[in-house]
Amino acid sequence: MSTPREEFLAGDRPDDVALFLSESYVSDDRLARFGTDVDGGVLIVVDGERGRSAFHAATGTGAMEFAQSAMSLEGEIADDLTGGDCPEAPDDDDHVPQFVFAFTEEQNEDVGGIYADGDVIHTYAQCRCGTAYSDRWNVSQQ
Repeated sequence: MSTPREEFLAGDRPDDVALFLSESYVSDDRLARFGTDVDGGVLIVVDGERGRSAFHAATGTGAMEFAQSAMSLEGEIADDLTGGDCPEAPDDDDHVPQFVFAFTEEQNEDVGGIYADGDVIHTYAQCRCGTAYSDRWNVSQQ
């Protein structure tokens, strides 16, 4: 039996979004009822509308507005959605995401690039330093 996160990362839940909230950012234990406790926080996978509402409630920012602002800076977000490497962090500093928002875009050969190669996971992270950044990859590359 697979978990909602495994199904999401496999591209099997294209209408859902994933949201990771670090325990240092949100201390509301009620969130665990909606997601899974993971190392460093909670990960929630829910339908798109509920996920965008949960994101707004947890961060005070609209999910798509946040994604739009994070697209201008590429970084690396862990393929399990619970971590990342802030592109603004010096090598000797530990910058960790406060939250990660992700969704899947289904394969689209007409667009080309990585979209022609399969489903694409789009991820957006907010580092504790305030830097917002993005990453994306094909489901098949995991």
